[in-house]
Amino acid sequence: MKVYLADNQDITRAGLTYLLSGMDVKDTKYTEDKAELIAALRSDSKTVVVLDYTLFDINDANELSILCQRFPSTWWVLFSDDLSQDFIHQVAITCPTCGIVLKECDMAEIREALRYALTGRRYICQQVMEQMLTPEKKPAVERPNLTKTELEILKDIALGMTSREIATKRFSSFHTINTHRKNIFRKLGVNNLQEATKYALRAGLVDAAEYYI
Repeated sequence: MKVYLADNQDITRAGLTYLLSGMDVKDTKYTEDKAELIAALRSDSKTVVVLDYTLFDINDANELSILCQRFPSTWWVLFSDDLSQDFIHQVAITCPTCGIVLKECDMAEIREALRYALTGRRYICQQVMEQMLTPEKKPAVERPNLTKTELEILKDIALGMTSREIATKRFSSFHTINTHRKNIFRKLGVNNLQEATKYALRAGLVDAAEYYI
């Protein structure tokens, strides 16, 4: 079977050519860019493409999915340094003819990924499998540097109290509470009561259980 190496690194191409020669693959060709690769697949799509997604000019997982649908008899091996968790999940779902192996994997796994593709099967390396099974961590919300008084007023705001009600509760003036309110909004980077409340809940500055009572 013919193999196209869609990788712009000479050392990677040389290494893949060496591995494939050990599998009796004699017909190995290089493609410099996406246009050249598509032209080659139009000529003969019953082939294997070893693609470095991070270095080649494929825009995103959606475009890769379109290529897989356009050339259903082509088997793909994504051979890259680093791939995001979201990208991996998209490829796993939408590109059933696409295997994944990282360049940092050991030689045995890289050989296995190539062997699978040559026999019309999909191989996903152990490291990527573990990444797929690990819940994606959401970035922590940065907690702004609010004073004790500002935190207390923010909680009252989130609980629906007006500036006048907060002023009465705190034995303070309306002007003072309004100034605190403006400072809180500025520190949170919000513009209104709704945004401030959402931020306070998301950042854990306000007890959600208390808010929904």
